[in-house]
Amino acid sequence: MNVLSEFFGETIFTYTRSQAITDGVLVDVSKTAREAGFRCPVAMTQAAWEDNVAWSESDSQRQGPQDLDGRLWDVLTMAQGAIRSASGHEQQLIYRFLRIPRDGVTKTPSLTTLKLVTGPGDAGEQVITIMLVHED
Repeated sequence: MNVLSEFFGETIFTYTRSQAITDGVLVDVSKTAREAGFRCPVAMTQAAWEDNVAWSESDSQRQGPQDLDGRLWDVLTMAQGAIRSASGHEQQLIYRFLRIPRDGVTKTPSLTTLKLVTGPGDAGEQVITIMLVHED
């Protein structure tokens, strides 16, 4: 038995990052993130994705032309800017950027806030998760 098991007891249940991606709880954006300069896997929570990236043709017809790829690029490049301007090795950053909310009405961008969290992945590797500020 290891020290953690002795202290906490046997593990009852684990839920991995890869399971969360498979289940749709997290959206893997690593491919685009690599293009934006990230060196580790990046995922977004489903809620952050829906609020800040998701966009359909009908959204463009109602609110103005945008696309999912451009919206994702905005989220990731602003996250990169937050990382570059961070003072140290924070595990959590809050950053703001402009986006048109997907509400079926608004046509002008407004400021929104996201949280970027870095930590260990399933195998202990560094990963980043972008989420809404109230998520953890």
